[in-house]
Amino acid sequence: MTAVSTPSTSSSRRAGTASRLWHLLIAVDVGVALVIQLGLILTGGPDPNTGEAVASVGIGTRMIQTLSYFTIQSNILVLIVAITLVLDPHRDGRVWRILRLDALLGITITGLVFDLVLIRYVHPSGWQLAATIGFHYIAPWATLLGWLLFGPRPRIDRRTVAWAFLWPMAWIAYTFIRGALVGWYPYPFLDVVDIGYGASIRNTAFVLAVAIVLVAVFMVVDRFRTVGAGPRPGRGPRSGAPDARPSSATR
Repeated sequence: MTAVSTPSTSSSRRAGTASRLWHLLIAVDVGVALVIQLGLILTGGPDPNTGEAVASVGIGTRMIQTLSYFTIQSNILVLIVAITLVLDPHRDGRVWRILRLDALLGITITGLVFDLVLIRYVHPSGWQLAATIGFHYIAPWATLLGWLLFGPRPRIDRRTVAWAFLWPMAWIAYTFIRGALVGWYPYPFLDVVDIGYGASIRNTAFVLAVAIVLVAVFMVVDRFRTVGAGPRPGRGPRSGAPDARPSSATR
């Protein structure tokens, strides 16, 4: 007996194909930017995050400093999530939901902070400019737009939000503890050596407040925007449906 393709299944398949292509482009963008970043680290070139030359410190220190940037961690999360969505546009799972929200939140903050604060400190050129565009301009807004267009949703609940905030809080703790030990901070607005603890904590609190607002907006959109939230072709309702309990682990 031949299966009949209904308009809803055809539309879902087209949306899935578009989602795969979109997230493939995001994965390529971030992957290329990370390769460029690695090349700059190994050759002692300027850091795309600050514009400062990194040749004055050893390669091991350069790697640690690079991985200490919120920007780099956010882009790595975006890369991981984008690859999973290329493989399965309807991806779900408890751990995956947390990774997805962290990637979405982290990369949106990355774009906002760079455009509104850090751009005045960085004057990129050459390969540094290429990495900067990939990390700070394409990845943030392509990820946000991709989430708005393709979802998948619903994927954000209170439990997911609670777990998702562990990573930003851990990054803040790590940044201040390591900074106190070695005297290096990844961003000027957090640099205790230059601006003191009072200003650094105030700036951190402001970014956290922005993060809370963003998550609240994401939750509202996730609940009420239905694009891409229909069932998979040939299957019943997905585990991400409002009254379904997600799996305890990613697939």
